[in-house]
Amino acid sequence: MADYVVIDEVDGVLEAALLLAEGTGPVAVDVERASGFRYSQRAYLVQVFRRGAGVFLFDPPPIGDFTALQEVIGGEEWVLHAASQDLPSLREIGLEPERMFDTELAARLLGHERVGLGAVVEDTLGITLAKAHSASDWSTRPLPQAWLEYAALDVEYLIDVYDKLVAELADQGKTEFAAEEFRAVLEREPKPPRDEPWRRLSGLHTVRGRKALAVARELWTAREDYAREQDVSPGRLVPDRALVAAVLADPTSKSGLAAVKEFTGRASRSQLDRWWAAIEAGRAETQLPLERATGGDTLPPPRAWVDRNPEADARLKAARPVVEQRAEELGMPTENLLTPELLRRLAWSPPEPVTAVSVGETLESLGARSWQIAQTAQLIADAFVGSVQEATIVSESAS
Repeated sequence: MADYVVIDEVDGVLEAALLLAEGTGPVAVDVERASGFRYSQRAYLVQVFRRGAGVFLFDPPPIGDFTALQEVIGGEEWVLHAASQDLPSLREIGLEPERMFDTELAARLLGHERVGLGAVVEDTLGITLAKAHSASDWSTRPLPQAWLEYAALDVEYLIDVYDKLVAELADQGKTEFAAEEFRAVLEREPKPPRDEPWRRLSGLHTVRGRKALAVARELWTAREDYAREQDVSPGRLVPDRALVAAVLADPTSKSGLAAVKEFTGRASRSQLDRWWAAIEAGRAETQLPLERATGGDTLPPPRAWVDRNPEADARLKAARPVVEQRAEELGMPTENLLTPELLRRLAWSPPEPVTAVSVGETLESLGARSWQIAQTAQLIADAFVGSVQEATIVSESAS
């Protein structure tokens, strides 16, 4: 096993940047975070590989300034796997590509049955990667050599995988499909924060009553604030189920809360004052949350459409199978051809009149790419029109 050295100072970044500038072709980039261990999604290791230069491992927290690296590789094509997961962490430290190739997304468009990095490497190169450290705590210091080898291999084979997938995309006539998808990933705006993120608390459905929900909200907020302060994953302090157990137990005192055996977690007792203060704050709250989230522009579940909007139900049932069939013909998952959410929104509120052009314009406004519109707009328009005609025939025959 080779000994890998982690670069942890700006001078080392400068030296690496000079060597990478002498390399050729695309640049493979990967990020290791400490998801499930830390509150933040910051990068704790960045791996970079380029032919003719080799592999470089960077420790972002002590480095701080990646200007030299960005200047050298920023204008080159980057090769990442599941880029949407890594780009936010890279942008946070000042690293961002102008163009990129996503090996996971390419594998999906090509119809590969398995799209994890190890599977794609195996399918394209016949090499098996050990994924033993994928869920490790990458904020650990010093990082063990076995982990560093794992991290280095994540980028060392990516350019060879890229070559294979580029050829496959060309063979299947999907090069432009992929290019549009990659641009969309790069240009996608971050999702706005949820209005009521506390409602994602696992087990919240067992809590009844607005007052109890107010307590749950305050407990969640207190845990979130402490987790952010400590940079620890919230669930490692007090699990969701423990917070819900505290709400359901409805203790009358701090000692009563301590006596709730289901109230577990490493900070459940050491921060007892914090949790009890949150419970008291929730009980004193006058602005009580609604029993159910307002939902914003969320559509009703499709199973309710037949009663709430039967025309939309008919449109969805007519269009869904033709989109699925087209995806099968193209050899890719349906959600990559057109996400179910886009089709549902289109079926719920179709343009008037329904034509391939109007359907395409609506899909574009919803965020669909040109290639997706070209492949589906006419099929969906025909299906929508057909559903209306079929409903008319049924109505006339019934009368």
